[in-house]
Amino acid sequence: MENQNKNLLLATVLSFLVILVWFVLFPPPEPTVDPNAPAAVAQTETAPAAPAAADGAATTAEAEPLPEAPRLTVDTPALTGSISLLGGRIDDLSLKAYKETLLADSPIVRLLSPVGEAHPYYAVFGWGPGTGLTVDDVPGARTEWRVVGGGTLAPDAPVTLQWQNAKGMTFTREISVDDKFMFTVTDTVQNAGSAAVSLFPYGIVARHGQPAGLQNFFVLHEGMVSRTDGTLTEQKYDDLMELPVVEREGAQAEVVDAGADGWIGFTDKYWMTTLIPEQGVPFTAVTKYVPSADIFQTETRKPVQELAAGATVTSTTRLFAGAKEWATIRAYERDLSIPGFIDSIDWGWFFFLTKPIFAVLHWLNAVIGNMGLAIIALTFFLKFLVLPLAYKSYVSMAKMKELQPELEALKERAGEDKQKLQKEMMQLYKDKKVNPAAGCLPILIQIPIFFALYKVIFVTIELRHAPFFGWLKDLSAPDPSSIFNLFGLLPWDAPVPGSFMALIFIGILPILLGITMWLQQKLNPQPTDPVQQQVFAWMPWIFMFMLGGFASGLVVYWITNNIITFTQQYLIMRSHGHKPDVFGNIKSGFKKKEPVPVADKSKKAKK
Repeated sequence: MENQNKNLLLATVLSFLVILVWFVLFPPPEPTVDPNAPAAVAQTETAPAAPAAADGAATTAEAEPLPEAPRLTVDTPALTGSISLLGGRIDDLSLKAYKETLLADSPIVRLLSPVGEAHPYYAVFGWGPGTGLTVDDVPGARTEWRVVGGGTLAPDAPVTLQWQNAKGMTFTREISVDDKFMFTVTDTVQNAGSAAVSLFPYGIVARHGQPAGLQNFFVLHEGMVSRTDGTLTEQKYDDLMELPVVEREGAQAEVVDAGADGWIGFTDKYWMTTLIPEQGVPFTAVTKYVPSADIFQTETRKPVQELAAGATVTSTTRLFAGAKEWATIRAYERDLSIPGFIDSIDWGWFFFLTKPIFAVLHWLNAVIGNMGLAIIALTFFLKFLVLPLAYKSYVSMAKMKELQPELEALKERAGEDKQKLQKEMMQLYKDKKVNPAAGCLPILIQIPIFFALYKVIFVTIELRHAPFFGWLKDLSAPDPSSIFNLFGLLPWDAPVPGSFMALIFIGILPILLGITMWLQQKLNPQPTDPVQQQVFAWMPWIFMFMLGGFASGLVVYWITNNIITFTQQYLIMRSHGHKPDVFGNIKSGFKKKEPVPVADKSKKAKK
């Protein structure tokens, strides 16, 4: 029994430490950039650095206020905003279905904003000049387009823009949008001049400064995200500020050639803006940081195209600008053939667990209609999957209790001979076919599941502002109730979440968590070792305060898991002839321990 308690204690302490410092002690390795990589050389042979709006100098100029220009309204079931005819830039978008807070008068989330406002964030498209053309001969970020078709941009209602240069070339841009978050930008160039020319299309997503409200949390990726030829790359804003200077880009940059497919953009916790060029066509993905203007930038450039006199060329690029909804992104990946687009959601290290766990949770929520109940149902499902291991564990624990008298007899016979005691105990376990470490399995299995579910609840937008019942209006946030105001009965507000007071004056869910952990302990008598008694006595209440600031959805999972574990262990023990004396164990825990006289200790040691 003592050996079992030590193993269980070790597993509990390890799980506690892992939850606190896992990602701190084992951060993901920093990506290394080989300056001599073949991709950088191949880039020189495909398309030169995009001029005008795409080079570092011109991008820096965008930090200055832009002249006023006419705008086209964007109005879809999911989006509202406008497009500036200056550059044809998509720079004003808000998400109709998402509010900043839970307050009734909260504004909706604004994703993109134009230069001249706080934290400009926008997408712009253009053509880079090649043979026979200059920067002034192609449309760029400051080209003022004219509307030749359409009015308000809406699903099934595209708009058409046009611009002509002095060499007889007509540039036409059609912008369309679906009922969710995907824009399609189709650029066509008709050469009515007498000379052949060359040019290449590009797209840019630019962000001035780091976004407001950047969380900088170690389990969350915020920054550049891209996928090129099957390789997913994530770089935080601090990493982008450390990129090496690439002279031909005029800025700190990283250039990657994609031979077949890919996409690139910026991701926040719940929102994303991503350029998606035609899949199956080579392109160049560029990540930049312009320190003089504090501008972060991602670009896609397609190869140089030859345009003979009288000929026409067309280029299509998609732009995703919206919420990272799992079902929406998965549908885009499938229907538009965008490989790996679902990986734009930050699944983390345990992606092999987070992806299936979220898929099941999403399905359960669709069936039940309540995310809190879906989490509870998911907990039952996960416990069912690990039931065979849990059953073996609890059976082994029941057998260990049956061996308690024999173990006590072994201790008496061995006295101070620890080596003899250990040898005889191992022989006893072998004869009785008992694994003393089996009691650790449920806790050890729980650790990766806990981290995976924590990641799912923390990063997926489906949990954002998802209500449960009563006072729980957002399962992605900590329990808002507090002992400080007697859970809303007293006429003052609870402490601000994340504050020191909130850490002390916890809510209803963390208290229920502590109670369920404490009851689970009471299935077994107290350990005989005084140190183990103290550690086990404090463990539920330590976890109660430690998890008090965690997302309430995660605490709901943990409470449900404790209740299921308690029931399983109780029933399995009863089925093996051992009736746990829960109330007796609780009562004994409150009894005052009489100190053992020194003389008695000496006598016991001499035996």
